[in-house]
Amino acid sequence: MSGLILPTHVAEALEKQKNEAADKAKKVSKKVEEKVEETEETSAIDVSSMYVKEEERVLDPSRLPQTTLERMPQPTGWRILILPYRGSKQTKGGVLLADETIERNTLATVVGYVLKVGPEAYADQTKFPTGPWCKKGDWVMIGRYAGTRFRIEGGEVRIINDDEVIATISDPADVLHV
Repeated sequence: MSGLILPTHVAEALEKQKNEAADKAKKVSKKVEEKVEETEETSAIDVSSMYVKEEERVLDPSRLPQTTLERMPQPTGWRILILPYRGSKQTKGGVLLADETIERNTLATVVGYVLKVGPEAYADQTKFPTGPWCKKGDWVMIGRYAGTRFRIEGGEVRIINDDEVIATISDPADVLHV
């Protein structure tokens, strides 16, 4: 078959089909690569990107990407998902704190941001006759070691029971973190 000679018009048609198939394969490959890159960008949960300036280390809820929030666990029952407050990376006097110190303060913090509320949280009218103690988007005070901790990329979150909220506050920097 190696000695087979095709008419010119047939050879040109075959060459054209071959080039079109190669172009189509390149386009599909590019779309797949873009989709993979997009998925990789949105699938990584990096809590660090949700904070304002590095030196301030204050949570800015408006920087919380929707895809990251959606990927966070949905608390069940009467539980609440909390993002602990990290505090500043530097003292008022300008001394930079070590990462270990910041991590220790985060573990022991009594302030957190409410990310999600379970479907049965504050539903018990006898236990909460005045209504919910907090809602999604509130800064709350909790017990120092309250809740179940688990790590995600860039930090830690906690799931606490609805009755472990001690108070709501307007600014987490108002509470001294020692």
